[in-house]
Amino acid sequence: MVDLFDEVEEELRSDRYRNLLRTYVPWVTVLFAVVLLGYLGFWGYTAWQDRNLAAGALAYQKGVDALSAGDSKTALDNFEAAQKAGAPGYKTLALMQQGNLRLELNKPEEAAKLYDQAADAAPNQIIGDLARLTAAQVLLDTAPLPQLTTRLTPLMDGKRPYAIFARETLAMAKLMAGKKDDARKDFAVIQLSLTAPEDMRQRAQLAIALIDSGEAATAVSAVKTAATMPPPPASMVGAPPTATQAPDAAQSPPAGAAQ
Repeated sequence: MVDLFDEVEEELRSDRYRNLLRTYVPWVTVLFAVVLLGYLGFWGYTAWQDRNLAAGALAYQKGVDALSAGDSKTALDNFEAAQKAGAPGYKTLALMQQGNLRLELNKPEEAAKLYDQAADAAPNQIIGDLARLTAAQVLLDTAPLPQLTTRLTPLMDGKRPYAIFARETLAMAKLMAGKKDDARKDFAVIQLSLTAPEDMRQRAQLAIALIDSGEAATAVSAVKTAATMPPPPASMVGAPPTATQAPDAAQSPPAGAAQ
């Protein structure tokens, strides 16, 4: 009789185990499938990024080489290829180089659009704000003051990397628009700023002196001619990046946009 009860209990236990397996096996299978798909997706995305980075690096390097050789057309073709490769860093740099080429052709509006696109694609704020500042500077002679104010005001935030350069650019824009008093206030801030380079403080002092003496037009010419772009970030100095370097590395900033 005892053996019968043991046999029944063993059968009931086996049924419970089978029921538990039927309940949890599908969930375990789904979990395993999710983990596997996640791994495969991550591996695929990483491989895609590496492929795009390598393609962007190669095209960008060819563009730089062509530019050094004076072949602007080939350089432009390669920069466009680097832009389309999909790596954010090289896309940004390629767009900025295309902007430089448009600027050399005296097409500031087209150049500004390319700098704006570069800013939108930038992998970090340092490079993005440099592109935004460059776009505003190339439009100094053509864009109305309200447009330049809209572009430059966000860049003047103390936490932004080129705040003092944006303030000087806006001061020049105000001076060129005949807003002498407003421009003088900005130059006064620059003159007293501890974050402004020494040559910028000297330009601000000169601009204030010329405005006070009634020679605002001379101040525009003097300050604008002497103004320079901000120094490039550390990651933008040196040789062009390779496919194994960070995608936000770069060779050089846009040239002479403020001059």
